[in-house]
Amino acid sequence: MRILAIVCARGGSKGVNNKNIRPLLDKPLIAYTIEYLQKWGKADKIVCSTDANEIAIIARKYGAEIPCLRPPELATDTSPKLPVLQHMLTVCEKQDKTVYDIIVDLDPTAPLRKLIFIQEAFERFIHSDANNLYSVAKARKNPYFNMVELDEKGYAHLCKESDVTRRQDAKTVYEINASIYMYHHNFLLHAQSIHSKKTIIYEMPELASIDIDREIDFLFIEYLLKNEVFIFD
Repeated sequence: MRILAIVCARGGSKGVNNKNIRPLLDKPLIAYTIEYLQKWGKADKIVCSTDANEIAIIARKYGAEIPCLRPPELATDTSPKLPVLQHMLTVCEKQDKTVYDIIVDLDPTAPLRKLIFIQEAFERFIHSDANNLYSVAKARKNPYFNMVELDEKGYAHLCKESDVTRRQDAKTVYEINASIYMYHHNFLLHAQSIHSKKTIIYEMPELASIDIDREIDFLFIEYLLKNEVFIFD
């Protein structure tokens, strides 16, 4: 079984400027994810998909390979991620003259994942018949209890019709935390969505699931690490 690990890091960022390489304590943000993949030790190849030379230089410094720079059409603000993964998988297999059975995608903007989370997710995935896996956390809001949407007349209604009157009685729902993704080769090559009839989840704690999308997210993670509220493996 051959495993390809991909770290996707686009150059542009609207929410947090240059967030992928911005220093978090003593090293660039992307370094945490690359180093965790190295500690995990099961990937046959660790690569970074980026369109930016500056990111490529830093990713190489911390141990990731750069098979090529990402094409501009896959590096826009609206570019979906699946084609990026499919592109990198195709490039690596052509260059290496091999087939990668499992593709692991770790997002650099979720630096608080622990090594044990990657391993547990991997074990769950390879011992299932699933096409893919993604990590989640229990949702902070529940559409069966207190989330509403507007109809065509502008009136508010529950997202999910329900007679639940207490949050504790609502169905458990999860939010994808943009941390860990795993795919089987054939599924990823032809996938148009990360959701399939055979998709499974790996649940992570809320604190470890923080994804940096805004400046306050970055500052909050920095606070957690500086004050040792969150401690890495």
